[in-house]
Amino acid sequence: MPAIKRILIGKPISSEDEGHQRLRKLIALPVFASDAISSTAYATDEILVVLLLQASIGAIAFTKLIPIAIVVCVLLVIVVMSYRQTIHAYPSGGGAYIVSRENLGTIPSLIAGSSLLVDYILTVAVSVAGGVLAIRTATGFDTKWTVPLCLLCILIMTVMNLRGVKESGAAFAGPTYFYIVMLIILLVTGFYRVFVQHIGPIPEKLLSEEAIEASKATKSLGLYMLLRAFSSGAVALSGVEAVSNGVPAFKKPESKNAATTLVWMGVILGTCFLGVSVLAAKLKPFRGEHDGNGLGLMAEHIFGGKGMLFWLMMIGTFLILILAANTAYADFPRLASIIAKDGFLPRQFFNRGARLVFSNGVIFLAAVAGVLIVVFKGNISALIPLYAFGVFTGFTLSQAGMVRHHLKEKEPNWRAGLAINAIGSFATGIIATVVVVSKFGEGAWIPAALIPLMVIMFRSIGKHYTTSRGAIVAPPGYRAPRETHTMVVLVGGVNKGVLRAVQYARSLNPDRILAVTVASNDEERKAVEKQWKEFEVPIELHTVFSPYRELTRPVMQFIDELDERHEGDIITVVIPENVTSWKTQWLHNGSAFALKAKLLYRPHTAVVSVPIHTHGHDTEEE
Repeated sequence: MPAIKRILIGKPISSEDEGHQRLRKLIALPVFASDAISSTAYATDEILVVLLLQASIGAIAFTKLIPIAIVVCVLLVIVVMSYRQTIHAYPSGGGAYIVSRENLGTIPSLIAGSSLLVDYILTVAVSVAGGVLAIRTATGFDTKWTVPLCLLCILIMTVMNLRGVKESGAAFAGPTYFYIVMLIILLVTGFYRVFVQHIGPIPEKLLSEEAIEASKATKSLGLYMLLRAFSSGAVALSGVEAVSNGVPAFKKPESKNAATTLVWMGVILGTCFLGVSVLAAKLKPFRGEHDGNGLGLMAEHIFGGKGMLFWLMMIGTFLILILAANTAYADFPRLASIIAKDGFLPRQFFNRGARLVFSNGVIFLAAVAGVLIVVFKGNISALIPLYAFGVFTGFTLSQAGMVRHHLKEKEPNWRAGLAINAIGSFATGIIATVVVVSKFGEGAWIPAALIPLMVIMFRSIGKHYTTSRGAIVAPPGYRAPRETHTMVVLVGGVNKGVLRAVQYARSLNPDRILAVTVASNDEERKAVEKQWKEFEVPIELHTVFSPYRELTRPVMQFIDELDERHEGDIITVVIPENVTSWKTQWLHNGSAFALKAKLLYRPHTAVVSVPIHTHGHDTEEE
């Protein structure tokens, strides 16, 4: 196993080398911005899904597309400016969670933390599902392969991230920049063909019957569906907060480099999203529920068929959507470690692995995202309603926290910052409300219910850790009282292991020492007692009968009785254990393990294993 782990994960990295694992801006951009940039591949589609398939307004949908995209871009500018302030105000990372904790209190911070964690899990599921959809658009493979391919992608991403942030970032930088280049080529070529060559919309021969039917719908657009379409397109903002969560991962000066990366991300995201929406308004990529993504339909039309440029575009789209999950892999474990450090998540999330990665967080993220892929069958449109609520809840609390920060600190130009954050908090709060109300029946109720449950769980964990710390804290001048000590050696029969366990127990010079054996009948008792006399073992042997051949319960009852006779004693149970190689250990009885697990939770009790190693060369007798 260690050899396999070394091959997959790589050699351990010393804590002293942590500084060398930090990211420069060109690598940090694909690590932290791939999620946001990837939304250019599906955000426009999600607007059209609402307008064409749910509102059924037909071709009029494309007249609403550009105005909605412009409003989303304005909101993007506000959110980027807000998080740029957050980066400089809170360079320790943590984004919305830290801002809420410092300015709004514990409960809002836990809501923000829960929202972000849910968002990151859904980022992995949505991104991977979107990437596989892009490949299905190009190849037309059977949908039965969707879930297996999604799970394979998650496995590959998990292994790469367990190797370290720097290594995974370097591996994923090329594909991210490749997508950006291919998208720019698509936009430039598309604008030339639309505005210079005046090509028409996508012909019906490239559309499914379901899409053609959707194009002929004539319903009117109400305010409710308009807001719903806007909230779907606003998923383009997902991932914007990632840079502020991961500031400590940047090379020094961390805040400056993170802020620059955030601006780069905002410019790329806003320009490309608006460009795709303008092209879609002109080319009219009608989609049915089971068609491929709109970007693929437009690429096929713009490039004149499924030639080399089309395939490069689809490969780039697949890669960016898959790698968008890398943002979550970078930020989920880091945020979970911060929350764990505050005592609201299990401490295992705070520990770094051999490669200086928060390995437990990475594995947990992959496992839950995999479950979502299986449950929702890799359907991106089914996952999106779950996605948006957590995104905008985090945005709202982060910016509300920054409003409070400006009012408290009153730094230079604080009024301008306060205005930006107040507008952003109000706008994203409205979107979060629209999402949960309009998409409640489609799955938005799941994060809406899950986030409060997570807050309750976090508080319960926090209460447990607070109680535990209070129970073990040593007040000034505390001195531990002297304890009397009783040692019990567990005996199954007289052998080298038992005799060494007896000798070990005697060497500690306890106040009392005795041995206990569990027998199922009188013959077993006599056999053990005979051996005990033959080897002249100098401690008292007690026999406990167990007619049903149990071990754990009779031993626990014996210790309880012993505890009553010698109240206040620390009882140490000494267990002789036969230890072989890992290949054959499973052949031996595991009753000692079960007993140790039970004794672990018994107060005032200690357990000591005295191993005798039987693999390789036998140890010499003393």
